[in-house]
Amino acid sequence: MTKQSEQTIQQHIRLACSNGPVRLWRNNVGRLPNPRTEQWVDYGVGGKGAGDLLGWRTITITPEMVGQRVAVFCSIEVKTATGRIRQEQQQWLDAVTAAGGIAGVARSVEDAQQLLTQPDA
Repeated sequence: MTKQSEQTIQQHIRLACSNGPVRLWRNNVGRLPNPRTEQWVDYGVGGKGAGDLLGWRTITITPEMVGQRVAVFCSIEVKTATGRIRQEQQQWLDAVTAAGGIAGVARSVEDAQQLLTQPDA
């Protein structure tokens, strides 16, 4: 089996998992210099450490709200089989989880599917 790049794994996860109640988008995060102002411009949702794939999973909630649906924020940090998570990435995942979102590390489509299909809280 050939070793897949992180970018290839991301594409496979996004295409396989972004359907039904789940929608995922690639989150490009970084910094570029503004040649006019000589200042750095940050881009991407969440800044340094934010997940590679962001989106939502629609769920139906609580008996008193039967029939209503909400979108639960999802953040997936994609890594290769040997890739390591950085401290700021773990902090982001912890913050999303603490806020009630779905967050985790995926090294394959199967990892992402398992993360995204956890029973509703």
